[in-house]
Order: sequence, then C-alpha cells, then structure tokens
Amino acid sequence: MENVALIDSFSEFKDDKLIDRVTLMAILEDVLRNALKKKYGDDDNFDIIINPDKGDLEIWRNRVVVADEEVEDPNQEIALSEARKIEPDFEVGEDVAEEVKLVDLGRRSILALRQNLISKIHEHDNTNIYKQFKELEGEIYTAEVHHIRHRAIILLDDEGNEIILPKEKQIPSDFFRKGENVRGIIESVELKGNKPAIIMSRTAPVFLEKLFEQEIPEVFDGLITVKNVVRIPGEKAKVAVDSYDDRIDPVGACVGMKGSRIHGIVRELGNENIDVINYTNNIQLFITRALSPARVTSIKVNEETKHAEVLLKPEEVSKAIGRGGHNIRLAGQLTGYEIDVYREGAEEDVELTEFSDEIEGWIIEEFNKAGLDTAKSVLEEDVQDLVKRTDLEEETILEVIRILKEEFEE
Repeated sequence: MENVALIDSFSEFKDDKLIDRVTLMAILEDVLRNALKKKYGDDDNFDIIINPDKGDLEIWRNRVVVADEEVEDPNQEIALSEARKIEPDFEVGEDVAEEVKLVDLGRRSILALRQNLISKIHEHDNTNIYKQFKELEGEIYTAEVHHIRHRAIILLDDEGNEIILPKEKQIPSDFFRKGENVRGIIESVELKGNKPAIIMSRTAPVFLEKLFEQEIPEVFDGLITVKNVVRIPGEKAKVAVDSYDDRIDPVGACVGMKGSRIHGIVRELGNENIDVINYTNNIQLFITRALSPARVTSIKVNEETKHAEVLLKPEEVSKAIGRGGHNIRLAGQLTGYEIDVYREGAEEDVELTEFSDEIEGWIIEEFNKAGLDTAKSVLEEDVQDLVKRTDLEEETILEVIRILKEEFEE
C-alpha cells in the first residue's frame, strides 16, 4: 500500500464522519507513531507530514551520522558509509533526514495500521455520540423504528444512531411498526466497551412531565410549574401543578377547554388516564385533592409518620381506591403519605377477611381490587355492577351475598 492509498481511505472517513480535520489528522499521526514505535522502538526522531487535501503523506526519520564502528542505536544513528549512499558529502556529526515509505513497515504492519486507524476513528465517533446523548438525558427524543425484537425495539435517528427501547420501558398498549416514529425520553446513556448504549423510556414519569412542557405553553414558559408526577404507565397518572401567578388557573390551563390541551398527551400515552391536581403546601388539602374523584368527608394526618386516615361515605370508597387500587396508590406516591381509607359507619360493618372460612381468599381479593373490602360495601352494590367490576361469575357473587346477608340477619 502506498502512502497515497492510506490518505484516500483517510479522506473517506473525513467525508463519512462528522470529525473535524484537525482531530482526524491527529488520529492519523497517533496511529502512524504507534506503528513506528513497534517497528523502530521509538518515534521521537520521526517527522510526519500530512496533507489530506492533496493526498500527501510523508514520514521522515532523522538520524545523526557516526563513524561506521560507533553505531549503537540504529534508529537514532547512521553509519557514515550508509549516509554517503544518500549524499556523498555527509560528514560525521551531521543530521540525515531519510524518507520512510509505508512499504518499509511491512505488509502486516500496514494492515494493522489501517485497522487501528478505523478503530480509532470509530472510538472517537462513539465518544462524541456518548457525549451528545449524555447531554440529552431526561429530554424527549424522536427516532424511527428500525428493528423489532422480542425484548426491545431498535430505533435509528436521522444520523443513524442506534437507540434501544426495552420492552419494560414501553407502555403496555404500545404497538409499533417498522418505519414508524417513536417519542420517548432519553433515560440513560452508558459506554459498553467503546460503543454507547442509549436507552429510551416511555414509562418514566419525567416523560409525562416533558410532554407537559412540549404541549402546554404556560409550562414551557415557566408560568406553571409541574411539582410532581406519578404514573402507572398506560393506566393512570397524577400530576401536581402550581403557578406563582394568581391570575392563572394551572389545572384549567393544562387540561384546556373540554380537555383539548391534554388530549394529545393522553393519546401519546396509550389513553393513560391523567388527573391534574392543584398543588398546595396544606397537606390535608393536598391529600384530599390527590384522592380525586372521591369526595373526602374528613381526614386525620400524622406528619411525623407520614400517615393519613381518610373517612369517606360508603359510595365514595371505591372511587378513592380506584380500579386495581390505582387511585389510592398514586395518591400516596404523589403526596408521600401512606393513606388508609375508612367508611362512615364502619363500626357496624364487617371486614370481608372475617369471612375467610366461608369465602375463598382469591374471591375476597377480587372484591378488594374493586375497592370493596367490607360486607356492607358489597351488599350496597348491584349484582350486575359487581359482575362488571370484578372477574367473578354471577353465581359466585350471589353466593357471597347470601353468606354476607346471613351475618347481618343473625
């Protein structure tokens, strides 16, 4: 391989990669110097001249002329008889500059040199990609579906960078086709070997927060602050918002007329049910709002233990707990308090767990999921409604109602 051939491949990299000329020349010189060290033991006495525009590459070895019998370091010194083959009038003590061709390094060294050059350029490219995406952590990013795997979707952005959207970072209802654009948050960027692993997430609470920034101008402008976001991805979310401007209704601004502003966010998240709540420092009021749509009768808070006892009318309990317990769980996460719900008149009621001798545990659990954990809460419901709200057969529900009624008839 001639010097010019290496420069040609060097130019290809320059065109393909977004690397500035100075950096690329420094990489090439570094690779050449490593090859010279392997061949000659040292590279201090070599001058490397690179002109990528003209395709020129010159390597010069500088040595001192010594008497024939006094050569101790062949790399730094040249015998007088050898020097005079280059120029017949050289004398002892003079400096000799001799051009070194790549072919002088040997075929294997040249192949290794080219491979090293490719590796160094890729390493530099990967480092730049890592730095670029590291700065984008926590920001929304859009990329195109390139490959669908069982445990992850591989995305490519406009620059051909690979981004991974793992299965567990996808909303359960997500379904993507090849070529489709996907939005998510850049959750983490790590260097695995020399290659950056860029992980996207659509389930992180910060994704919902950033969607609020993108879709709601007052949030983007800082007039409304998103104080906290909690999610059960694809199911339900609660977002606490606040404004320092009394003229702005933060909840109304975020939701919009007939939900016009939040509709796009809900659709992006697979119809995730989003409750937008006015933030307040009054913890009792904040917990009350967080339990929406349930209406709280009274609340008792222990700020030391971060525990709240909430009293509700029987018909409000299932609303407070929510389907699958989602509402009360998110209210607890949003406020930072453990919340226990009690019914008015509960002293006359009986917990369903008291009937565990007659009713199987999994049946009691089904009622609990629907927010029904006492005998009266079940008896107050319509049978057909219970069929819809639980995974129980009508025959099973009727048998439970018979057992519960016997308790109160006694």
